[in-house]
Amino acid sequence: MSLQEQISSIFVEESQIPAEFQITEVHQREYLCNGEIKPWNGPVSEVYSPVGFFGADGFKRKLIGTYPICTETEANDALDAAIAAYDNGRGEWPTMSIADRIKCMERFIYKMSEQRALVVNLLMWEIGKSYGDSAKEFDRTIEYINATIDALKDIDRQSSRFEMAEGLIAQIRRSPLGVVLCMGPFNYPLNETFTTLIPALIMGNTILFKPPKHGTLLHYPLLRAFQESFPKGVVNTVYGRGAVVTPGLMQTGKINVLAFIGSSKVANDLKKRHPKINRLRAVLSLDAKNAAIITKNADLPLAVSECILGALSFNGQRCTAIKMIFVHKEVADEFLKLLSEAVSKLKFGLPWDKDVKLTPLPEPNKTEYLTEIVADAIANGASIINENGGDTVASFFYPAIVYPVTEKMRLYREEQFGPVIPVIPFESIEEPIAYQIDSPHGMQVSIFSNDAKEISSLIDPFVNLVSRVNINSQCQRGPDVFPFTGRKDSAEGTLSVHDALRAFSIRSLVATKMNETNKQILNDIVNDNDSNFLSTKFIL
Repeated sequence: MSLQEQISSIFVEESQIPAEFQITEVHQREYLCNGEIKPWNGPVSEVYSPVGFFGADGFKRKLIGTYPICTETEANDALDAAIAAYDNGRGEWPTMSIADRIKCMERFIYKMSEQRALVVNLLMWEIGKSYGDSAKEFDRTIEYINATIDALKDIDRQSSRFEMAEGLIAQIRRSPLGVVLCMGPFNYPLNETFTTLIPALIMGNTILFKPPKHGTLLHYPLLRAFQESFPKGVVNTVYGRGAVVTPGLMQTGKINVLAFIGSSKVANDLKKRHPKINRLRAVLSLDAKNAAIITKNADLPLAVSECILGALSFNGQRCTAIKMIFVHKEVADEFLKLLSEAVSKLKFGLPWDKDVKLTPLPEPNKTEYLTEIVADAIANGASIINENGGDTVASFFYPAIVYPVTEKMRLYREEQFGPVIPVIPFESIEEPIAYQIDSPHGMQVSIFSNDAKEISSLIDPFVNLVSRVNINSQCQRGPDVFPFTGRKDSAEGTLSVHDALRAFSIRSLVATKMNETNKQILNDIVNDNDSNFLSTKFIL
């Protein structure tokens, strides 16, 4: 059986899909606004899975549901609700004590956890993520929320005392910023979205939440959890075409923070539409073209193992994926041989197949795009190194190792965001350094070498070109307590459990001259628990 036939065979008849992974179509006709689950009777967007079936008319993706295509009217209603809930910082949520906000968030965790099975199944069907990775994404998100709560408690404990200097006494705490527009990516539609939404929310901001184009339905089971866990208007959903509903929101000038994970082109367009750019805080995670550098002193089996993980986890659809490999000419042949062998051993199939590593792609025209950029590389002198690389069946694209890539090729610059592995041979280490200097991106790099002096000579230039240098390991985001950011066009602001809480807040303080009258006033306020800000309560 040829590889093409093997790939075709993964798209089994619907009746052959295990019962626990069958799906009932989800037709969403509701959205959350101002504390109400409101009905929607307008047009809807159909959601087709990357999983489909062959029939008399060829391959057809399975329809798994629909969701509202709301208009600027509904988006502006959501904005008005968020503005009212914030009430210039006087609303119930922004003035609530940290302890009470945490109670609301813990209620949300409980209600969210009840929807685990449905959300995990929707992750598989909607974006083609494997069962193991889908379950991990859900569980990691719960862990992230709990870690955020712990980090906030720690920040609050440090702030629960007065500071004295130069005859003044003050209490310094973190305060919310206002209305936050949160927009997440399709590749981690739950986890990445919540890494901005959750810290923004728990810091006292009010939220406009627009789900990603792919990965929208999986948020539907969580709407009621948001409604029942937080005061009205604190969390509001925005559905519809991004190009229709988001520019108007920004043009109002009433969005205080843009939290966006996606392309720098879209982020730049949204920021420019805000009439008072100095008032807008942006927390952005954007494009990346992370490189791996395989020196002649590298442990090649280890480098191959890590590069496979880095380049092909979730089919390479990660901002932290390794999207370019530089390999020293002396070890290039051996590295490519081992890399090709490793790719050939990866199991492909549907998301629920056991131990599956490669799955169908969610974006409708992705296989055509990947075929295009590989063809462009071949036309400019490259070859596909691995057997069957680039073979396509329906929504599935078999990984292609492309070598040698040069600056004439689109693959040299474009972020492929898929299972294509470009490899560039080099003689001088200055070549990959020059590539990174010239690159518009600056997220991460992976360096593979067992020579400590060689590694040390690379650390110093690269830490000033990218935000994270990985030694003998793949590029990655985690652990969530580590800072996650990038230089150039790759990011704005820093995300980690602690950094995100700071990104969505500002340091505020109450200060007075240290005399007997003022000390008595402060003591009275604290003793009578009259202020949630001016307080020495200690959260355990």
